[in-house]
Amino acid sequence: MKSYTQQASEIKLDARSLYLRRLACRALEGGNRGHIGSTMSLIEILRVLYDDILAFDSQNPSWEHRDRCILSKGHGCIAQYALLADKGFFDLSHLDTFCHFDSILGGHPDANKIPGIETCTGSLGHGLSVGLGFALAAKMKKRQNKTFVIMGDGEINEGSVWEAALCIGKHKLNNIVAMIDYNKIQSAGATKDIQDLEPLADKWRSFNFSVTEVNGHDVPALQNVLQRLLLEQDKPTAIICHTVKGKGFSFAEHNPAWHHKARLSKETIQEMYAELEK
Repeated sequence: MKSYTQQASEIKLDARSLYLRRLACRALEGGNRGHIGSTMSLIEILRVLYDDILAFDSQNPSWEHRDRCILSKGHGCIAQYALLADKGFFDLSHLDTFCHFDSILGGHPDANKIPGIETCTGSLGHGLSVGLGFALAAKMKKRQNKTFVIMGDGEINEGSVWEAALCIGKHKLNNIVAMIDYNKIQSAGATKDIQDLEPLADKWRSFNFSVTEVNGHDVPALQNVLQRLLLEQDKPTAIICHTVKGKGFSFAEHNPAWHHKARLSKETIQEMYAELEK
């Protein structure tokens, strides 16, 4: 049987996933920089959340009963910007201004400037703690909304993640979902070499989470997992999404050198667009 990593590598991207990557390339072109690898491993996770799962109102981003979506690995923000623009939180033209001095779209998401962003992220490791606060508040106010926190696998080296997980498990918060973008590469190399996370599923179970694993680029599989929440009635959920860093670009896939690129040449941008047209 093929591993999740093999399955994620082999899966073909459909028209919507290619379109969202073109939007991401539009931001990369506008800013002439960005976290390419981290963005491309996230797109299907965020696509399924925004297309099929989250309750939100793009014309009223502060709607009290919305679901909260926190991209804790804020450096992958271009993926979320593409979805927010696609859903009408702001005009698509803002993507062209990514990382410009006067743009609302910075290299990390700013909740004070961008409609649809729940909290400022980028300093890794605190998104789950913020999500814990949102989930507790929802319970106290007897609201039915859920909180989804997307973290990177390198990010969960941070002790603050596990401190939050302890508290979430203690309170049996079944209205929060931790999603791990498990592309197995962080900024300086392979996660198994820098800080091995395995057995990752057992770690989350030991914190009283209900755990499942999924191919993070398989849209129907992601839909199936997310549409059958809660996995267990009295537990929070952790979903380990096996992904490919740089998914969609053969020259960037599984390559830590593409974690972030600055001063992208016109030739590189055109090569990225060309790969999406194959």
